[in-house]
Amino acid sequence: MKRRNVQSKANPFCEQVRKLRAQKGWSLEQLAAASGVSRSMLSQIERDRVNPTVAVAQRIAAAFEVSLGSLVDGPNYAPAIDVIRASDRATHFRSQSDCEIRTLSPLHLEKEVEFYELRFRPGVSLRSAPHFAGTREILTVVQGSLRVTSGKDVSDLGPGDSAHYRADVPHAIENRGRGVAIAFLVDLYGGR
Repeated sequence: MKRRNVQSKANPFCEQVRKLRAQKGWSLEQLAAASGVSRSMLSQIERDRVNPTVAVAQRIAAAFEVSLGSLVDGPNYAPAIDVIRASDRATHFRSQSDCEIRTLSPLHLEKEVEFYELRFRPGVSLRSAPHFAGTREILTVVQGSLRVTSGKDVSDLGPGDSAHYRADVPHAIENRGRGVAIAFLVDLYGGR
């Protein structure tokens, strides 16, 4: 009788735990401390030796700050809510003492719309070359005052003011006030 070579299908939960732990750069001990699940249990889970209870799986998901569904369904799982954490340094396009630009849009998506949070110290400006043809921006001031220039047009904005302008020409945002200015910026590509 000939033996057939049967390949076992990898457990998506085990793969996701291994993958997320590697992404975080955590040891098994660090994951154990973050989840409250023993190191030996985590080792057995990663090697697909045991099936964890729902409670154990939930603690592991919480340690990684992901949903249980993303661990159970594996890499093809697409969550209904995509969260950008304030502490995620990967979302900071520019983080200097005078100007901070943080994207609020998911980084992994090709998109027609990008959303940013801007923080400017007094006297700081952000000057931009023209974007793609048809690109527009919407700037809403939350705190302080900003001056927007689009081509030859100029407008001053205060808290609660919002401006919609062409960004396919040279444009700038300047903090001409005395305090820190905070604003939200939306880039709309394709002339929408």
